Amino acid sequence: MATQLLIYGQVEAVNKQRHQDWSIKAGRDFNFAKKVNSVPLMAVEFPSAATDYSIVFAGSGDDLLPVVIMGIREDENLYIDSAGTWNVDYVPAFIRRYPFVFASTDEGDTLTLCVDENYEGCNQEGRGERLFDADGERTQYLGKVLDFLQDYQQHFQRTQAFCKQLNALGLFEDMGAKFTLASGEERTLSGFKVINREKLKALSADDVQNLFNNDGLELVYLHLQSMQNLNKVLKHLPADAASESAASDLLPDDATQH
Repeated sequence: MATQLLIYGQVEAVNKQRHQDWSIKAGRDFNFAKKVNSVPLMAVEFPSAATDYSIVFAGSGDDLLPVVIMGIREDENLYIDSAGTWNVDYVPAFIRRYPFVFASTDEGDTLTLCVDENYEGCNQEGRGERLFDADGERTQYLGKVLDFLQDYQQHFQRTQAFCKQLNALGLFEDMGAKFTLASGEERTLSGFKVINREKLKALSADDVQNLFNNDGLELVYLHLQSMQNLNKVLKHLPADAASESAASDLLPDDATQH
């Protein structure tokens, strides 16, 4: 599964010299994300996302993060329709923060607000919200963007800590999914991890209590419950590819390679 920042193109640090006259015209067109099949999800988003998405984990070690599955091929996002509309209620914060992102060159000690200048809403004609006022001061809009990104960064750190806790408890197993379309065609998705129920049940009382105390146990069960949403991904296939007979199965990751 791909979790790279594929929705970003020409990322530049936001500053009043370069962006004095720039405005951002936001819209409801999500075509900038139509070729990503998964994006990171913060732990705080689990309750909202678990209704419509399957929440899994991708990466390894300190880079392990929850992600939501949005397609069954690397270059497709089935949660965006032909009009560029997100077709379920909840849009992950990773998507909502676009075209802005924090960048760092010192492992997160210093964060710089950046913008993807390739975003079609970027303009110098005054359409939408200005980044700086006539005096070169940050606008209220840019201040809200910074607040959102700072909040996102805090949740990112908490999510990392949650994943480290799960990893230290040895709860993960590599997993893949096989999707069988109505035509009989099979597609596989691999490279993600899920929590093993038997390993969860084998935890000591102290470990379970620790998970409960920091709300981690609730997140674990939201993840496990969300795995039933794999078939919902298929419901977003184009009409000529989907039908009631389409189905998905979870398999050990090595089994999806055959």
